[in-house]
Amino acid sequence: MPWIKSLVVLAALIPGTLHAQSNCADRGAVVDKLAVKYGEAFGGGGLQNAESIFEVWISEERGTWTILKTRADGVSCIMASGTNWREGIKIPAGIPG
Repeated sequence: MPWIKSLVVLAALIPGTLHAQSNCADRGAVVDKLAVKYGEAFGGGGLQNAESIFEVWISEERGTWTILKTRADGVSCIMASGTNWREGIKIPAGIPG
């Protein structure tokens, strides 16, 4: 019965889709949570295109980090997060990386 296989595949996709959507909210709410709950602060970022900005939020004290994507409509989504953050080596201008 092919429809059973399709139903099983659809059921497997739904939890992942719902989980991904729960990682998005108004930018202010997301940033507040990163600051208050995780002690993270803006570490840097840049434009991906005219519709989205990527930011890295870090806590040097706790060693946590979060990559945040903010869309033009003000909704931010957590793209990745983790632990054991460490600063990169600063390369002086004019020296190839």
